[in-house]
Amino acid sequence: MRPIRLNRRQPKTGSASDEGVHIEKYGPPETLRITEVEKPAPAADEVLVKVLAVSVNPADWRSMRAKPFFSRASLGLLRPKHRILGVDIAGRIEAVGSGVHHFKQPGDEVYANLLDHGSGGFAEYVSVPVEVMSLKPANLSFEEAAAVPMAAVTALQGLRHHGEIGPEQMVLINGASGGIGTFAVQIAKSCGSEVTGVTSTRNLDLVRSLGADHVVDYTTSDFVRSGQRYDLILDTIGNRSVRDLRRALAEGGKAAVVGFTSVAKLIGVSLRGRKDITIVSAHVATTDLEFLSKLIEAGKVRPQIDRRYPFAEIPSAIAYLEQGHARGKVVVGVA
Repeated sequence: MRPIRLNRRQPKTGSASDEGVHIEKYGPPETLRITEVEKPAPAADEVLVKVLAVSVNPADWRSMRAKPFFSRASLGLLRPKHRILGVDIAGRIEAVGSGVHHFKQPGDEVYANLLDHGSGGFAEYVSVPVEVMSLKPANLSFEEAAAVPMAAVTALQGLRHHGEIGPEQMVLINGASGGIGTFAVQIAKSCGSEVTGVTSTRNLDLVRSLGADHVVDYTTSDFVRSGQRYDLILDTIGNRSVRDLRRALAEGGKAAVVGFTSVAKLIGVSLRGRKDITIVSAHVATTDLEFLSKLIEAGKVRPQIDRRYPFAEIPSAIAYLEQGHARGKVVVGVA
């Protein structure tokens, strides 16, 4: 695939000193533009972060294309409300708001997720609410840290909050080689579970390397029909029906579903899931990031990065992720 580079709009006049990747209308990655914007000023409960790396998430291409269509109710009916995409960032604090007490030192290295605050990570600077950020794990680069928040917190909340994971459970991760799945395998192993990862032939060794006790090649086997039953299933793909998931659950087991391959699958789980099958809608908080930081610094969890892109090739990064074959995370260096 030929690189898709950002086109540059004419710079604004005045005090603009920050560059950001703008989306002015819904469409493919080629519609993105880089333009100058005013450098943000942090509110009382925010810090200003100099962005050094970002990761690309499905939330970015779905916002870019307004898919599914009903998402326009929150994204903007005719054109996007939020003009700068990007929800996962890592960087250095440049200034702090008057009400901030936990992060006091400019220069502190942090990582954060902006999904619940209008995104804005594809820029040189961004104001970040303190409740969605944490100090960066010392043993990660900025690009590695940017790969963590959305995917790892989604995996964590799916396993702990929805699945109530515990030691010695039989846990299955459907989509174990993707951004969420690679974190889920490692987090589940850190909890003392026996983990089975479902992936394609080319990713079997990767999933084993993450610590999975068993791997299932979905091109040749169907975990639903294997006869094995699981205490917890984390489905990061969303391609199985409620009936399929229940067939693979042990008595009293639970399934947590993250992604969906179609609106029909989403509606099916919403209407028929009840208490044993739930939809994970992750909301990143500092407490989750701090928990993950401890796992990362202890060597129990490590981001898996598939590809790295320069800032000017953010459209290519989004286009690659949109194909659905990424092994782990796709990250962008901003510096």
